[in-house]
Amino acid sequence: MRNTTENEELKYYKSVALLSIICILANQENLFNNYQAINQRFHIMAAINLTVNGKKQTLNIDPNTPMLWVLRDHLNLVGAKYGCGIAACGACTVHLNGTAVRSCQLPVSAAAGSKITTIEGLSEKGDHPVQKAWIEHDVSQCGYCQAGQIMSAAALLKTTPKPTDEQIDNAMNGNICRCGTYLRIHAAIKTASKS
Repeated sequence: MRNTTENEELKYYKSVALLSIICILANQENLFNNYQAINQRFHIMAAINLTVNGKKQTLNIDPNTPMLWVLRDHLNLVGAKYGCGIAACGACTVHLNGTAVRSCQLPVSAAAGSKITTIEGLSEKGDHPVQKAWIEHDVSQCGYCQAGQIMSAAALLKTTPKPTDEQIDNAMNGNICRCGTYLRIHAAIKTASKS
């Protein structure tokens, strides 16, 4: 087994070799001594046009950036939460052209030209029928998953205004509530469907 010094030396030589190859390919040997210049030269950025909560946005961003981080880090819309990073919990749910999607796995390039709605844009005063029903049924406990839950419920009611119990269960299946408020979530969706 190699000691730490040998491992570090090996990493150094690998990085030097990689930088040399990049410089040769770029035909700019002066870049060899400036890693930041190499990163800027080869880091792919794109102008992405989106409409977020009704406001047109143009972002110069890496097209592979997940939509969740675009919303949170670039647009300061922090309602969508990071829960799992693999689109399994629903905490990051937003609407893409009216359909509930998991923003943690949606590259911003896939959303280019689309309309994105976050919990902040669902209603101006927090008076969307689902939000009102959430309050009426005292759904939230810790609140972490609630934005995603509400966005999934709102998308369901937009396409299916009077859902059956089975339709509610199917639509909300990918949203995890660690506090276990599923019965109240279900009841709130039923109430919202009546308004």
